[in-house]
Parts: sequence; C-alpha cells; structure tokens
Amino acid sequence: MAYNEHLVDRLREALVDEPNVEEKKMFRGVTFMVNGKMCICVSGDNLLCRIGPEKAAEMAETDGCELMVMNGRVMKDFVYVSEEGFRTQKDFERWVKLSLDFNSQAKASPKKKKKTE
Repeated sequence: MAYNEHLVDRLREALVDEPNVEEKKMFRGVTFMVNGKMCICVSGDNLLCRIGPEKAAEMAETDGCELMVMNGRVMKDFVYVSEEGFRTQKDFERWVKLSLDFNSQAKASPKKKKKTE
C-alpha cells in the first residue's frame, strides 16, 4: 500500500524544530521517531498517533478517529486518524501536539540484540 507523500511532508514541516527526529519505514508508511520512540506515523492516507491509553480512549470518540487494532488486539496507546479527523490545519496540529506530549512519557522499545555468528 502506498502512503500519502503530501502528509509525510506536512509532518516533516511540523516536526522541523524538534530535536532527535528520525524517519523509519514502518506500518506500511513512514514513522517519525522522536527521542528514539515511535511518535507519529503516516500509514496510507491516515495518521497513526501514539497518544497514550487515556487520550486514545477519549479521542476514539471523535470523528475520523479509531483505536488501533493489530492481530485482533487493541493497541492501547495508538489511534488511527482518517483525513476527516485532520481536515483543518488546527486539527492536524492538535494530533501532532498530542503525539509529542505523550512522547515524553512513552517508553522506548527495547533494542534488539544482534545475532552473533
């Protein structure tokens, strides 16, 4: 599945002043890692935002937003946001801010050990 390049560019612009931002190909799109932790992602035409379990449950009630389900399991920190949910610049900025706000509390995934031969 292709991802929305325009949306990736919007995120790059929104995160330009953030230190320690890295892009990785993940979730069928581009993930923006902030301080070594997954923060926000473009997957197809959607945003995938890591906003924490309380905010995710609250925001899942808003238009264009739903909890992320992977392999039948709800991923409590994450929500998918369709274009309907970030139609305006103000809405887009809200999702970026929610993701950045949670990033300071989020735990980084443990580093995988490289296999030795």
